[in-house]
Amino acid sequence: MLIDLRIHPEAATAEQSDVCIVGAGAAGINLARALAAKGHSVCLVESGGLDYEQATQDLYRGANVGMEYYDLEEARLRFFGGTVSIWGGRCALYNPIDFAKREWVPHSGWPITRDTLMPWYRQAHDAFELGRFNYEENIWAELGIAPQGFDPARIDTVLWRFDEVSERFNASSSSDLLDGPKVRVLLHANVVKLQLSADANRIEHVVIQALGGQPRPLWAKHYVLAAGAIENARLLLASNDIASAGIGNVHDQVGRFFLEHPAGRIAKVNVTDPFRLWERFGKRFMKSGPPLAPVIRLGDETQRAREALNSIVTFKLQRDPNKGVALGNKLYHNLKHSMAPDRKGRFLDHAYRGIRAWIHRNIRNGIEGFRAKTGMTGLYLIIRGEQAPNPDSRILLAAERDALGNQLANLDWQLNAQDKHTARVMVETFSAELQRLGLGSAEACDWVNEPGDAWPVDHTVGNHPIAGYHHMGGTRMSATPSTGVVDADCRVHGVDNLFVASSSVFPTGGWANPTMTIVALAFRLADHLDARLAARG
Repeated sequence: MLIDLRIHPEAATAEQSDVCIVGAGAAGINLARALAAKGHSVCLVESGGLDYEQATQDLYRGANVGMEYYDLEEARLRFFGGTVSIWGGRCALYNPIDFAKREWVPHSGWPITRDTLMPWYRQAHDAFELGRFNYEENIWAELGIAPQGFDPARIDTVLWRFDEVSERFNASSSSDLLDGPKVRVLLHANVVKLQLSADANRIEHVVIQALGGQPRPLWAKHYVLAAGAIENARLLLASNDIASAGIGNVHDQVGRFFLEHPAGRIAKVNVTDPFRLWERFGKRFMKSGPPLAPVIRLGDETQRAREALNSIVTFKLQRDPNKGVALGNKLYHNLKHSMAPDRKGRFLDHAYRGIRAWIHRNIRNGIEGFRAKTGMTGLYLIIRGEQAPNPDSRILLAAERDALGNQLANLDWQLNAQDKHTARVMVETFSAELQRLGLGSAEACDWVNEPGDAWPVDHTVGNHPIAGYHHMGGTRMSATPSTGVVDADCRVHGVDNLFVASSSVFPTGGWANPTMTIVALAFRLADHLDARLAARG
């Protein structure tokens, strides 16, 4: 059932649901769908409507008080379907090493293993319709080409699979939720407070409010925050009438360990045939199934030996970066940022992506091959780094308040020396492998070898010159309350009926895009809540 809180404010108190889910993005929608399929009543609470609205989007405003980062109000979309409405579709699994406690990576280690999560990874894979389940084994056979020959202990190869469905979780794809008897979807329903019980052991209700409306209580047996890393931390910190430091924040963990995948151009690749190497690791459109792309990852053994992080590199054929961003790219970015990401703007963006896909399938290789062979472009390594867990990289409440009277969230994003060290190790390891194979070498960019932990922004890197728009951390998963915010079942430590479904629970960020892991954790949480509800009646 679809309800607009602006029109029907009484819907908030109409009934108690088994589970209230805050946020209708990839996590919230898949969690709601799984719970409804198990027979549970769900109230899915979404701040926005079915499309972009500027007044609602402005609730994301906040300042970047740390490293340079994207404007926060542009880094996420606040309407039904969420930010996945404009994502690039990259799907991959986290590696086993990402879940492990690594003695050379302070604050690393999940309280679950990848084997634990694997059944729900398969469920997430099916939800994105990604064909055969294979991300790591016989990669080159899967691609139909001969192996490159890198030593996997030094340079490993893993796989991206691409979801090609535009706006997979929008309203037209979610009629089972919008029309189903088990799910109430409340639009324009901003959660402004989590009301903790007097003994601080459970959530009694949440307070929701439409812009311009009055606050109203909403009751459920269990509550799940699925609003994204920054908003989840903001809600916990701002709900401080009973717990003065915020819910789940006895040990000052809420908001800490914000993670991203920092991007940067780290080396020039000097090989006889740069186009051939670029083409081998490019996105490949298969005869059947989704597009695939092989990815170069720093091998586990090298990570251990060199005390580096689990990062990847991709290849970019480009003109001399000292010439700056090409005019065509400047025009595209100016046009993109001048358009609101509403239905019309997203349609134009999807059309542009479709044109690019056609070019990629049919003529791009010919164009890129000609430019590379005539010396118009060179080959460069672009890193998508794992960020070292850093307690000083954090989400904070601001003094400024939004239109609903709540404090805004500021972001203090911080990298450290291990992040830059990993970039250096990647260049050295990759260059050594090229030399071993007789292919050439890689020459590090100046900043990589400079002392300190400075990570410059290079706008010639691509559409995401700073980082991947991957918000992780802030409510990290941990075995104990002193080291995190949620337990292995994604329940907030010490609060019986409050859970988190988001990349905000990630203790480490790995190399992979987080969406597959977000959805896998949401499906796992659905099974856990199903068991709890069955046990408690």
